Amino acid sequence: MTEKPLSRGEIFVVDDDPAVRETLSVVLSAAGYRVVCFADGAALLAVARTRTPSCILLDVHIPGKSGLDVLKELHAEDYPAPIFIISGRGDIAMAVSAIKNGALDFLEKPFRGNEIVARVDEAIGAYARRKAEDSASRMESLHFPGREPLTRREREVLERFAAGASNKEAGRELGISPRTIEDHRANIMKKLGAKNAADLIRIVLTASRAS
Repeated sequence: MTEKPLSRGEIFVVDDDPAVRETLSVVLSAAGYRVVCFADGAALLAVARTRTPSCILLDVHIPGKSGLDVLKELHAEDYPAPIFIISGRGDIAMAVSAIKNGALDFLEKPFRGNEIVARVDEAIGAYARRKAEDSASRMESLHFPGREPLTRREREVLERFAAGASNKEAGRELGISPRTIEDHRANIMKKLGAKNAADLIRIVLTASRAS
């Protein structure tokens, strides 16, 4: 486990590849973050249970507990900091599964330093804004009888969509890439049985009147 001087906030990097840890450490440290690196999930969990970083970058394939195992043990959907999954080009299906298990989004290898910093900055900013807002979202009070329950993040995406936000605007507000917003929207429509965007809005409006 290696550490950098304290600055803008603390970021945990979990990857069994020393080169990846070093690259992310250099890039994020240069952006003003303190970076703590771990080679496996067990080491991360031992620390993440006692202190909360500003963000976690977690590789899918790590020794022992997998990235998905770590997400489940951290209860990632309710974890108080954004968690990005690090994935290779062949791991997209697994990355999507990770998002369903509470990861905010995924970062695809090979990395672009400026993109990593921008994504992390955006995600941390989005989490800070959400903490400052009333935690009781309007969507939290809506019920969709007979439908599969939406996750907290799906409700956040649905709230932005119902307010007329585009994928890009919703992604910016939530610190998520537009592509991942599209995945969430597709999952929301499937769960609520919406045939198209207009049908989804109709379902939301019906639920609003009933609540």
